[in-house]
Amino acid sequence: MLKKITEAFGVSGCEKEIRDIIIEEIKKSGAELSIDNMGDLVAFKKAKKENAKTVLLSAHMDEVGFIVTDITEDGYLKFETVGGIDSRILISKRVKVNGRCGVIGLKPVHLTSKEERKKTPGTRELFVDIGAKDREDAESVVTKGDYFGFDSEYIEFGEMIKAKALDDRLGCAIMIDILKKEWNVNLVCAFNVQEEVGLRGAKIAAKGVKPDFALVIEGTTCNDLPNVPQNLRVTKVGGGAAISVLDSASKADSDVCDMLIKAAEKRSIPWQYKASTAGGNDAGVISLLDGGIKTASISVPCRYIHSPVSVMHKADFESCKGIVEGFLEDCGKEQTEND
Repeated sequence: MLKKITEAFGVSGCEKEIRDIIIEEIKKSGAELSIDNMGDLVAFKKAKKENAKTVLLSAHMDEVGFIVTDITEDGYLKFETVGGIDSRILISKRVKVNGRCGVIGLKPVHLTSKEERKKTPGTRELFVDIGAKDREDAESVVTKGDYFGFDSEYIEFGEMIKAKALDDRLGCAIMIDILKKEWNVNLVCAFNVQEEVGLRGAKIAAKGVKPDFALVIEGTTCNDLPNVPQNLRVTKVGGGAAISVLDSASKADSDVCDMLIKAAEKRSIPWQYKASTAGGNDAGVISLLDGGIKTASISVPCRYIHSPVSVMHKADFESCKGIVEGFLEDCGKEQTEND
């Protein structure tokens, strides 16, 4: 599942390919499916019992990528990034442009000045080589305004997984598995678009749902790297799913955080706090909808996030999935006991 959905194309605003894959995976789950005008996919699975609690799970389908801004006379592509990408990681990376291989290039270091070597090249200095002989040849493949993304293979090594778009195809994969099971809650799974460019899809997908609780399932930053002090390591690979209390977009609901922690500890599932307030996700808009929704985020730590080689630990993925499933079980059990 992760191989299929991480290798699919889905730069923000171009999520059709990944959405079609998800629909194919969940069409036999018994959930009612709908697609809104933004392109968000919402799956609703009603509980068998009346008056059950409603839980919204949210993950975004889109990934960071690029947009073509110009084509040179020599047939090279000029571009800008779509979503937050550190330009330091771009040089010599493989991309795929409308099905054609490309490489992000830069003037050779041998030909740069001393001053140029002191600076990190930005997108204005970079270009994409798709093997075109001139502008006309390039225009047979691509036009200005076309989107393209990283070309990166899913690989398992040891207990780790390397892939592009783990942020947030891992969340999509967890929700796909959850939809294939039965729960004692009214389950709403929102597969959102355009998170990477301003949390846009979630504003539409989650509006009007009015759940009792909402969980945003994400991939998050990890800084457990050489020469980084322990107090600056945001999350640790292999340490379990990360629960966020506060970030730049939202403050997690304390009750929902407590429920997540209880679900983890009750089942002896490892977890950790996200030790940073940097970043943000769809919880920032979901928590503010419909008069306020009790919302929290649970994430899988990912090294080298927003790059073609994001890395996660298999156990952290299972931790995140297990805690979310435990949360749903507890919500359903609590409702049954109250009845």
